[in-house]
Amino acid sequence: MKLHKQTIRQSMREKKRALTESEILRRSEILCRMVLETEAYQTAKTIYGYLPFNQEVNLKFLLQQALKDSKQIALPKCYGREMRFILISDLNQVQKCANGAPEPIDDHPVAADPSALVIVPGIAFDAKGYRIGYGGGYYDRFLSAEPYHPTIALCFDFQLVPQLPHESHDIPVNTLFQI
Repeated sequence: MKLHKQTIRQSMREKKRALTESEILRRSEILCRMVLETEAYQTAKTIYGYLPFNQEVNLKFLLQQALKDSKQIALPKCYGREMRFILISDLNQVQKCANGAPEPIDDHPVAADPSALVIVPGIAFDAKGYRIGYGGGYYDRFLSAEPYHPTIALCFDFQLVPQLPHESHDIPVNTLFQI
């Protein structure tokens, strides 16, 4: 199964690299607007998001709107095999971590909203909400420990595949938007 996941990751990386920056931003804004219309967003006090890495859907529009809507935002930061969401008040309060992904500069304050909306990144998704990420298992471990969060994933149309291999510890997202 690992070989199959690696093949999917490689294929998706190649397809994402073919997108122009303007195409990523155009599609990302449309996807973010879809999230803004959801009840999960409208009722959330806190948004656990991420900043783009490797041609991911860019959430900056959504996160900036959340700040304008007086919501708290938090971004993931990894500590060994554990991931915590750190509250930030400015999208510039980040730096690149060892693998190049943007993460908060500070280690505090740690977000502690059990009903926060979690926007989950991924490389590939299927219609049942299963995803393939970068292979670290951070989101699955986080969502196993905090299972009551509503979850949304956003992807480009080619990232949605009919079915993905998944294991018992994989946690599907509640809602998936693609364009």
